Amino acid sequence: MPGTTTIRFFPNRSARCRLCVVLVALVLLAACRQKKVSRTIEPAFYYWKTNLAISPFEQGRMDSLHIKTIYLRFFDIDWDENSRSPVPVAKLTVTGNPVGNHTAIIPTVFITNECIRRIGDSQITGLANRIYTLTQDMLNSYGFNQVSEIQFDCDWTAATKETYFELLRKTRALWKNTAIPLSATIRLHQVKFLTRTGVPPVDKGLLMCYNMGNLTDPSTRNSILETAELKKYTGNLSTYPLPLDLALPLFDWKVLFRNNQYKGLMHDLPDSLLTAPLAKRTSNRFAILTDTVIGGYALQKGDWLRSEQSDIAGILAAAKVISEQWQNTRPRVSLYHLDSVILSKYSLHELESIFLNLR
Repeated sequence: MPGTTTIRFFPNRSARCRLCVVLVALVLLAACRQKKVSRTIEPAFYYWKTNLAISPFEQGRMDSLHIKTIYLRFFDIDWDENSRSPVPVAKLTVTGNPVGNHTAIIPTVFITNECIRRIGDSQITGLANRIYTLTQDMLNSYGFNQVSEIQFDCDWTAATKETYFELLRKTRALWKNTAIPLSATIRLHQVKFLTRTGVPPVDKGLLMCYNMGNLTDPSTRNSILETAELKKYTGNLSTYPLPLDLALPLFDWKVLFRNNQYKGLMHDLPDSLLTAPLAKRTSNRFAILTDTVIGGYALQKGDWLRSEQSDIAGILAAAKVISEQWQNTRPRVSLYHLDSVILSKYSLHELESIFLNLR
């Protein structure tokens, strides 16, 4: 431009080098953030009933999804007040071997945290032996010859971790002469508050990606699965010191509130029964308009129900959140759980998409 002096700035060589280094670092950082971990997924199901009876429809879904592993709930351990001791309850019953010889099972033992809180140090060894013996007896009695893992399921806390971890150590010692690994379920709060709740002494963990909200809080929208809530708990996921498998939900329920206080869960109660003049719907809530019995449940005027479910969009959104920090490249991904009524709510394509989106 006439009458204007243009001043050009030429950075020296060292400045240009520093600039290049910064640019390269930024490019590499962006590439790392965008890089997706490639995974080989082993699909699986949980089976959480007291009688093992797989229907043709359920078997068809297993075959279509190429599922060769089932987490099979063997029994629960609860506290018996009369004997003041931990006892096995709700044992699985089996007729024949309905899973076949080509399906591996993972015996799963559920232990209530209340039971862990109540048992004394002198009872831990006896409980470990009892769990081991009962599990072996059931394996032999029912002819399960493909066991790929033994799993403990307990929502332990900072207050009960020492007792629970000692039980795991003693149980693991009983299986030391086998090649069968021991695993434990891991809740989201146990990932977030890692230093407080500790890491169980097992070979691997299974992250339960559901039941993440406050079930009893009237203001909760969906305690089963809520992506915004999930993100609050996954900050330590990439550095969790155990290899983690994953479980995702395929269930729904109604949560009953009376006088705005939590009163329990209601299963197999379809929305179609909750219509006028018995109930009025607002979003995922149903206000009960009169004293009535619906689906076998006695309800009172003024009660309200919160309908909670794990729809496919929510499952895929949760899977995306987990996938971004999940370090396991050969994980087992299990759906909870194998049940005809539940599975009929999802198309085969939707179920396949869950596994495909985690690869």
